[in-house]
Amino acid sequence: MPHPLDTHDFHSMITESPLQFATGFSLAKDARVEGEFTGVCVSGMGGSALPVDVLRIYLNDVAKRHRVSVPALYQNRNYGMPQGIPANTLYILSSYSGNTEETLETLEAVIQAGLPAIGMSAGGALEARCKEVGIPHVKLPIPSEGFQPRMGTGFFIASLLEICINHGMLPDVREEVLHDAALVASKIQEIEKEGEALSQKVAGKTPVIYAPDQLRGLAMVWKIKMNENAKTPAFWNYFPELNHNEMVGFTLPQGAFLVIMLRDREDHPRNQKRFELTAELLREKGVEVEILDTKGESVFNRVLMSIALGDFTSYFLALAYGQDPTPVDMVEKFKKLLV
Repeated sequence: MPHPLDTHDFHSMITESPLQFATGFSLAKDARVEGEFTGVCVSGMGGSALPVDVLRIYLNDVAKRHRVSVPALYQNRNYGMPQGIPANTLYILSSYSGNTEETLETLEAVIQAGLPAIGMSAGGALEARCKEVGIPHVKLPIPSEGFQPRMGTGFFIASLLEICINHGMLPDVREEVLHDAALVASKIQEIEKEGEALSQKVAGKTPVIYAPDQLRGLAMVWKIKMNENAKTPAFWNYFPELNHNEMVGFTLPQGAFLVIMLRDREDHPRNQKRFELTAELLREKGVEVEILDTKGESVFNRVLMSIALGDFTSYFLALAYGQDPTPVDMVEKFKKLLV
């Protein structure tokens, strides 16, 4: 049974998330438009945008391992058309609800410009408008009442990969992605216990998430999950850049912080050294530091394992703070004020 505070069984959203990839591939199997493309530009906000930060990590790894070209990946987290996007780009309009105003405005700009596009949503105005003008649309699922877009990463990523495969921008990576996700599912109880233990260390402190440059999107995802699940401030940065500025701010800490460093074995050797040295300097200033080595086989498997750990950590932190991890009431209130 879910925890009494967990009114929408957010716990199951976490445990079932590794199973989303097979569904995501299936959802987009017929999503294609005419033309040849070398990149995709994804317009989306919040939980409809964060999967792109994870996808970038995976595409960089695919290019390295398979020695192939991968699609250039552009993001638009704003109203209207982004600037400087090459002509041979496929536009993806991503909004889980289908009613995100920034994304809907971008959709209209794409339609007006006659650009190749595919929509992705669980319904809403985005689906209706795509059908009205003949733009292909990927219908995202809502597996349970109160399901949150930030928990639909597998649906999004697999659908985006399928679209890239459909258009010849990427080799068939379905099996390796499904393999990596299955490994996470097999370790989910172990990850949950680790997350619960870590949440006890975070409680009462402001989490700051650090990762190597190539995994910067992972640090951002952790930060977002802390914000939305645990309803607490959180911040993120990446090595080696943070050693040239941000760490100096801990000369005079203005509060209680816990710095969580996500270290990866494939990072540059000099960055590996930076983790330990940075932790030493921060501890000298009274700042608590936890260095977490990413676990798993491939880069993508380790990323998915780490995301699950961040989900469970923020979930148990929410419960410790007496918060329901599912709703984002402040976001909903803001939307009403914005009307």
